[in-house]
Amino acid sequence: DPTNGTAFRRTSSVHAHTVQGHYHYHYHYLHQQHRTKNQRRNMEEPLDLIRLSIDERVYVKCRGDRELRGKLHAYDQHLNMILGEVEETLTTTEVDEETDEEIVKKQVRKIGMLFVRGDIIVLVSPPLRAGA
Repeated sequence: DPTNGTAFRRTSSVHAHTVQGHYHYHYHYLHQQHRTKNQRRNMEEPLDLIRLSIDERVYVKCRGDRELRGKLHAYDQHLNMILGEVEETLTTTEVDEETDEEIVKKQVRKIGMLFVRGDIIVLVSPPLRAGA
């Protein structure tokens, strides 16, 4: 049984539409697992850490000196993710030709909803929890 007894929710399409001026997204084949409270606390596999972070803000470090912070809405076994309320930080380094000093520049932008392809992800950090 590939789902290991876990119930998955799948929607039938990928599209966005507005209801009363707000965007609503439907995801195809991105899973959101539903388990009881006791099952949520157990971590048996690496992706369980991601599962425990659904509907919470996470930090995602990507290739190319790109960092994302956003609310995790969904993910799949390839670590493809849907993040909402995203803050993307892109860090670039240039060398001043006159002084040979490195100049580090950070560009930050806000994105309402973002699909992140799993093969660019280097690290995912769950939110800090009290007592952890």
